[in-house]
Amino acid sequence: MRVKTGTVRRRRHKKVLKQAKGFYSGRRKHFRKAKEQLERSLVYAYRDRKQRKRDFRKLWIMRINAACRLNDINYSRFIYGLKKANINLDRKILADFAMNEPQTFTKLVERAKEALS
Repeated sequence: MRVKTGTVRRRRHKKVLKQAKGFYSGRRKHFRKAKEQLERSLVYAYRDRKQRKRDFRKLWIMRINAACRLNDINYSRFIYGLKKANINLDRKILADFAMNEPQTFTKLVERAKEALS
């Protein structure tokens, strides 16, 4: 008995083309091009989910460092001082304080300086 893949293939193609919505030109309309681009896009998406975490950490560190410099201390000494003072705040929170609540950040810097001396 001969089996044709009509409905199975159509379903598979429709699934890929639905995911390829928003791609440019033939990458949206032609199955083969769409499938190739979709595979590549999914690889990028996976990679960049990891990359986003690194990028945000870098940004937080830059913001903390800038605020530390305004308070006459460098980033590494500040972090070390916080650890010695048993202040367990992550970099996301510290960066938020540095941007939005400079008075609170200045108090943290003073606590870190006390712990260092």
